[in-house]
Amino acid sequence: MVAKRLFKYALQFKSIIITALIMLSVAVASDVIGPFVAKSLIDDHILGIEDHWYETEANDKSVNFEGNVYTRSEYTETDEHGEIATIVQIGRNFYFTPEEVPFEGERSFENGLLTIKLADQELTVEAEKLSIADTMNFYGPELSPIILLIGIYFGLFVVAGIFNYGQSYFLQKASNRIIQKMRNDTFQKIQTLPISYFDNLPAGKVVSRITNDTEAIRDLYVAVLSNFFTGIVYLVGIYTAMFILDSTLALIFLLLMPLMIIWMYIYRKYASKYNQMIRSKISEINAMINESIQGIAIIRAFNRQKKTEKEFEELNKTHFDYQNKLLTLNSLSSHNMVGLMKNIIFVGFIWYFGKEALSIQTTITIGVLYAYVDYINRLFNPINNIMNQLSNLEQALVAGERVFRLLDEEGTPISDEKIPRYKGNVSFNHVYFGYKEDEYVLKDIHFEAKQGETVALVGHTGSGKSSVMNLLFRFYDCNQGEIIIDGMNIKDIPLQTIREHMAIVLQEPYLFTGTIYSNVSLNDPRITRENAEAALRAVGADNVLRQLEKGLDEPVIEKGSTLSSGQRQLISFARALAFNPAILILDEATSNIDTETEAIIQNAMNVLKEGRTTFIIAHRLSTIKNADQILVLDRGRIVEQGNHEQLMERKGKYYQMYQLQQGQSLNQVG
Repeated sequence: MVAKRLFKYALQFKSIIITALIMLSVAVASDVIGPFVAKSLIDDHILGIEDHWYETEANDKSVNFEGNVYTRSEYTETDEHGEIATIVQIGRNFYFTPEEVPFEGERSFENGLLTIKLADQELTVEAEKLSIADTMNFYGPELSPIILLIGIYFGLFVVAGIFNYGQSYFLQKASNRIIQKMRNDTFQKIQTLPISYFDNLPAGKVVSRITNDTEAIRDLYVAVLSNFFTGIVYLVGIYTAMFILDSTLALIFLLLMPLMIIWMYIYRKYASKYNQMIRSKISEINAMINESIQGIAIIRAFNRQKKTEKEFEELNKTHFDYQNKLLTLNSLSSHNMVGLMKNIIFVGFIWYFGKEALSIQTTITIGVLYAYVDYINRLFNPINNIMNQLSNLEQALVAGERVFRLLDEEGTPISDEKIPRYKGNVSFNHVYFGYKEDEYVLKDIHFEAKQGETVALVGHTGSGKSSVMNLLFRFYDCNQGEIIIDGMNIKDIPLQTIREHMAIVLQEPYLFTGTIYSNVSLNDPRITRENAEAALRAVGADNVLRQLEKGLDEPVIEKGSTLSSGQRQLISFARALAFNPAILILDEATSNIDTETEAIIQNAMNVLKEGRTTFIIAHRLSTIKNADQILVLDRGRIVEQGNHEQLMERKGKYYQMYQLQQGQSLNQVG
């Protein structure tokens, strides 16, 4: 399950996440407590003088009024008190009566008489209107608590702000760590995957999984986790507070939860399908862009710009259509739906409190009213945030599925095992191999190459020459037969170990972004600058260095596009020689090089092949005349085997190929 595996990744950094969630809990608790403090401030203190007042002895909470000392019932701890008086509020004014009267009912004041109408009776008592000075006198004991609660109220805002910053910082830190590890794991997995995996998967799609998909997963830990956890804590806190204030209304509001759950189920059903298509099309777009950039010269040379643009537009349109579908779904699930629910709730709230307010027996206070309005507004913030994150949640789950699909591919673990440099005796024993099942491209390949020998493989395109070298390098494994190096079956040797003493020079040399030195050494600390320079000199590339302003430190951009094909090939050849391999493979290494450069490489090879087994795949038969063995392949089989003189004497396939090439050379000269 994708969610479970994402959770396991998060557990690797659980200490940071737990710290973030604790800080988030404190921030949420501070926010939820705020309306309770405001309610207490309003009901207990700002409107608190509307209360029963007892005649008592003077104390720090008492008030002198008309020669008597009064203390609010809130501050009276014992029953030892005198007569009870009451202060009630009508409109903006307060009225004092020396009688004990109820606070329910409809109130009126006229001609020194306070009238209170209850459901079944009417009560009239003498009262007097309090002046502003008298009112402030009765507020005297409340000033300290009011100031304290205001301080607490704003203090809660400060605490919430600090801890919100902390949780955001730690969640971002944790998510960055998680994605860093996930990207490292993904890239490491790519290094272990067999070459065959990349035969059918464009590079752009792989890049999309490492970059775009992991970035979508990052949003899960930063935005989704934060908003979902915040929302859940908020909802629990707010509903708890609502039940404390009014359980009936809280039960009504609780009906929002099943509505949310039903909508989330419906949303995920459609969003998952849309996101799958969107992520897939992004990968295809990346792949096409990558391919178009790599082949821009061919596209322009054959005037395929319009065709390429049309193909891209079709991909982009499909992506656009599904983005629009997802946008419509998101629009329904976010502000519109939440806004509709909020309006319905407010109508219900107004009806409920309006009904209560019309009742003569109402016990509603302004503080409760304020707290409920505040909580309703706060209630819909987490709901809205959760709804808005559903899109990110689905994107992250879809992206996670794609990343884990790559991570689940079977790869070969990278081994640090070392073996001594082998001699280089190579045997192919009746080897069969096919890239597809039961479609062999190599059939019964059987030959032996001894240490220090040069073995050339020739044949028409598709005859299987490169496949032989792919098997020797274990880019692929043979279906039948065995390949032996110094008496060891190569399948019994770890991939990285077997390649440690092998090197290859390809027909199209690949140079990495960096410098000449980094391309020769591949940043291996064993290859010093002196080793790199020696290798370049050995292949005759010292002339290349003299032409470059910075020599070994000359910058190389992607694929070495600022260098000539001959210079790139020489650098690639020096790279192979710098690692002093026991087995050297030259795959069409001289086919793209001019005659002068080819002569330089031939001279270098005559010196460097001493003690090294060298395999040469060549189209130019003139370059392999001195090879110890020449293997002629045709349709996956070795049809001729021997040195140049022996094969020429047989006047078979090799003879025909050689004569054909010599004839072409003569015609070109003529």
